[in-house]
Amino acid sequence: MLRPITAALLATLCLAATARAEPNIAVRASFVPAAPALAAWVAQDRGFFTQQGLDVSLTPVQNVSLVPGLLGNQIDIGMVTTVDLIKAADGGINIVAIAGNHREVEGSTTNVLVARKDSGIHGIRDIAGKIVGTPSVGAILHVGLLHWMVKEGMDPNSIQAVEIPFPLMADQMAAGRIDVAVSAQPFAARMLAAGNISLGNQLLQVANPVSATLWIADRNWAGAHQAAVTKWTAALNQSREFIAHDHDAAREILVKWTKLPPAVVQNLPMPAFETKLSAADIDVWIKVLGELHQLQGHPEATKLIATAP
Repeated sequence: MLRPITAALLATLCLAATARAEPNIAVRASFVPAAPALAAWVAQDRGFFTQQGLDVSLTPVQNVSLVPGLLGNQIDIGMVTTVDLIKAADGGINIVAIAGNHREVEGSTTNVLVARKDSGIHGIRDIAGKIVGTPSVGAILHVGLLHWMVKEGMDPNSIQAVEIPFPLMADQMAAGRIDVAVSAQPFAARMLAAGNISLGNQLLQVANPVSATLWIADRNWAGAHQAAVTKWTAALNQSREFIAHDHDAAREILVKWTKLPPAVVQNLPMPAFETKLSAADIDVWIKVLGELHQLQGHPEATKLIATAP
């Protein structure tokens, strides 16, 4: 009687050993070096990706608008804004959102419209005729600003937009080369600490809360790697819980990845992370882009989502 039992036990142990020996799924991911990437940084540094069975390599990309074109070649998953997803799909790139990332919501915002302290700008109506630095013309922060201007009855063509990466905005403002910076945390904090003026958050003029960043992949890759998509989302949810319950440790990780002084990061509000994504989150931006005449076709929000079940 012992022989069958022993054989069964050995078979079970062999199967368990084989399961443990299975390599983690390799995922190449990109991020923009700003606060919304914190969930991915936490997942990497705290081992959440590894716990979920992923071997993730993270690569910084300064210009988020380049990410859709890199999918399937240099990267598998990329962090972009909701506007980037819509515009890329509208332009014929076969991509989908696999998870939400962060939302802008009152009391927990990562984007700030900053005016130079000696520019004479005190409100949104004062920016007409001014030079505005934005990380990418036509991207979400710029689009949000144009939407706000239209809401105020202003001509969106009355500003001169120039592209400047987030890390360089403070120096460009100090040198007087730009009047307004369409910035994000933690870089906006540096400008505000120098005495410059916050004009508010233009994205909250679209909706409150509003989907700001998300994670995308090539549609074919997402379909063939559903396990990786599920594991990626699970790791980000672990990060969300960690950030919510340990702000100090999360800020240490933010300092590490952005290389900003701890004093600057100490008082920053944490982004509101949410992996869930609905068609309504995307539809609100499709409407804004349509009103600004920045779409060629009629993208459907439901066809742009391929999140984990």
